[in-house]
Amino acid sequence: MSTRKFILSLKFAFAALLALTFFTVQASNVAAKTKKVKYGTIKILTTPGGLLLTIDGKPRGETKTDYLAFDLEPGVHNVQVRLPNGQFWMRDIEVPAGRVKCVVVNYRPLPPIPKSPCPFPVNISAPNQVTDGEIITYSADVAYNGTAPLRYTWKVTPSSARIISGMGTSTLNVDSTGLGGQRITATLTADDGSADPACAQSAQAVSVITPIEKKVIVAQEFDECNSCSLNDQKARLDNLAVELQNDPSARAYIIAYGGRMSPLGQGQKLMSRAREYLVSHRGIDASRLTVVNGGFREEDSVELWLVPSGAAAPQPTPTVQMGDVKSRRKK
Repeated sequence: MSTRKFILSLKFAFAALLALTFFTVQASNVAAKTKKVKYGTIKILTTPGGLLLTIDGKPRGETKTDYLAFDLEPGVHNVQVRLPNGQFWMRDIEVPAGRVKCVVVNYRPLPPIPKSPCPFPVNISAPNQVTDGEIITYSADVAYNGTAPLRYTWKVTPSSARIISGMGTSTLNVDSTGLGGQRITATLTADDGSADPACAQSAQAVSVITPIEKKVIVAQEFDECNSCSLNDQKARLDNLAVELQNDPSARAYIIAYGGRMSPLGQGQKLMSRAREYLVSHRGIDASRLTVVNGGFREEDSVELWLVPSGAAAPQPTPTVQMGDVKSRRKK
């Protein structure tokens, strides 16, 4: 090959190399421009889905349980998700250019705050009034829903009120004997053993003790016979004997009176005759009979008294003074 052809071939090869180099640079610049991204991406999913989504104040529909992607300009963006309870999840999220940020919002409702069983109502049932000697029952009704066992502490006033049973339980029995005219106050404190003041509730009940009416036992005049014949007196004594047999604890008093004009010793005769008849003919124990010479009345008389156990003895009631008696001897 000639020198001139060789030089021409070298020039052609150098020009081709320059052209190739330019193309490569141009291609590299285009590729660089193509890879430079002017936005970032944020991907959001929520559990549960279907929550309203707002980005930079603009509604973006509802979320899903799969990612939703949003291309955003680089920078900080405000994201809000309306939660099922009506509140908002809000964050300012920086989104770099060319990068993807994934955001997951899991909504788990807070468990309900357990409701405290305290305070709880306490009521006590008890009679408002009882008679001296009766047993009073105080029953507590406690509406408590807690799991800790309750402790029952009773206090009773006055101290002379005797507690029969029930300390430490919800039912207390108290003896009212000897407390007539007073009041018994029963106070209950129910607590669960914690230091919470609301879990220590108290209640009280008051019972008025009525005194026992003391029955005055008195002798009763069973019969009275004035100037009676013997047969009439016997009939009355028969009735008295029946009453004595029906009440073995009772006693009989026979009070005899002589009349102003009766024979001498008439009163003594009448009471002795009555006593003899009851003992000999009616079988009454002589120890249950008391005969009394009552003095004088206008006419001879016999009083028959039935005296229950514990009753005071009857007293004679003469109506004629001894100096006015004009007794006559029996002919």
